[in-house]
Amino acid sequence: MEDIQKLRKKIDEIDEHMLRLLGERSRNLQVDRLTEERQWLTNNRHHRENEVYSNIKSKAPDFGLEPEQVEAVFRQIVIMCSNIQELKEKNRMRQQQSLCFMR
Repeated sequence: MEDIQKLRKKIDEIDEHMLRLLGERSRNLQVDRLTEERQWLTNNRHHRENEVYSNIKSKAPDFGLEPEQVEAVFRQIVIMCSNIQELKEKNRMRQQQSLCFMR
């Protein structure tokens, strides 16, 4: 029974590490969006996403993972990060509008 508890604890630690990495990925995307022009990002976003998927699919077997399954997970991660960034952008725009009305 102790072995199962140890394994579960290790899995919980891995999950927490994955959450930290997802947060870091999201923050880096925000910096990327702030430093690049919006038009360039809009036109090249899908190209960059395809590069990411190709890259992770090629590396997946090195970690004993199925490329197609890893791609499906990363597609969800990209969607999640995009949604987070869009929400942050909307909130930022609302704050700017509020400041304009206060003047």
